[in-house]
This record gives sequence, structure tokens and C-alpha cells, in this order.
Amino acid sequence: SPHERKILALLKADEATQIDELVERLEPNMSSSEIFAALFELELAGKVRQLPGKNFVKSF
Repeated sequence: SPHERKILALLKADEATQIDELVERLEPNMSSSEIFAALFELELAGKVRQLPGKNFVKSF
């Protein structure tokens, strides 16, 4: 989805990104609920991993 592509463009495989930073960089184009939903879908698809402290990294 377009939301998922925007999130993937911000994430790195070797450096975790905190959820608050993602929300700050993606709003007002995406609501926080849209960001959380897209992250959940990406996690289910195995494209991102959540680390402790609500940090996210690409997993491919």
C-alpha cells in the first residue's frame, strides 16, 4: 500500500527507528492510526521487525 511504502522508505535494516519519530515524520499526511495499522501489516508480512521500546527496523 502507499502507506506501507512511505514507512519502508524511512526505515533502515541496520538502525532502529522509534515509533514517535515515524509519526512525527509522516504526519499530517498519515494519521497515527494509519501508521500503526501499516506497521502491523508490514510486521505480519515479515518486512519489518519491532524491537524493544517500540523501535522498528527493516527485516529484509
